[in-house]
Amino acid sequence: MAEKRMFAQSVIDSDMFLEMPATSQCLYFHLAMRADDDGFINKPKSIMRMVGAKDDDINVLISKNFIKPFESGVVVVTHWKIHNNVRKDMYKPTVYQHEMQCLTVGKSGIYEYCSASDTIPIHDCTEPVTESIQNSNIDKDRLDKDRLDKNRIENIEEKEEKKKKTASRFSPPSLDEVKAYCVERKNSVDAEHFIDYYSSNGWKVGKNSMKDWKAAVRNWEKNGYSNSSNKGGDFVDQYGRINFGASHFDENDPTVF
Repeated sequence: MAEKRMFAQSVIDSDMFLEMPATSQCLYFHLAMRADDDGFINKPKSIMRMVGAKDDDINVLISKNFIKPFESGVVVVTHWKIHNNVRKDMYKPTVYQHEMQCLTVGKSGIYEYCSASDTIPIHDCTEPVTESIQNSNIDKDRLDKDRLDKNRIENIEEKEEKKKKTASRFSPPSLDEVKAYCVERKNSVDAEHFIDYYSSNGWKVGKNSMKDWKAAVRNWEKNGYSNSSNKGGDFVDQYGRINFGASHFDENDPTVF
């Protein structure tokens, strides 16, 4: 068996080859380097483990028609006849004659299963390889489906992320919304004063932007700020706390400083 292997640039420089993942390309070279003089490899799984390749890598090679699988576990490099032309004095026929009998060489010089109608037979095909073809098609369909599912999941996640960002943006309430919420809470918070106060400070609570105006209403309610509590000049500070006006204090009260 020849020790040297060649690779045709017309194959490895094609867009179809270069668009494959680098791991699939690497696996292809390792498989071809270990093929016999007819392009057959009898231990693709061992080679995959040796180079750290995954099932997806060989599935890509199968779906792109760079290798062809057989029920026996053997695979063949589809473009072998284009890559290599072994000298007759060095050529050693493959031991996988059963698999060889199930192949033809197409007009373009690549291996094809015998069922192809536009090929020139190497040998008469004694047994069909329909199951191998079906397995190859199944792997291709599964690979395509996995890619579609991945893209679909990424699109859904992207939409959900946009929804979260949109939902997290604070939108100031209208006067009617505040009034309605106060009625719902059965409190006496002055909705108009509430709107005016926070509109004037840019809808901030302390130094931070407001995130929940309903929580601010409940805070006013808890602190007892209502329509009737502002008669003496009371006001609510930036933290929603009531500061009482002068009418709440007796000027003769010795406790007032």
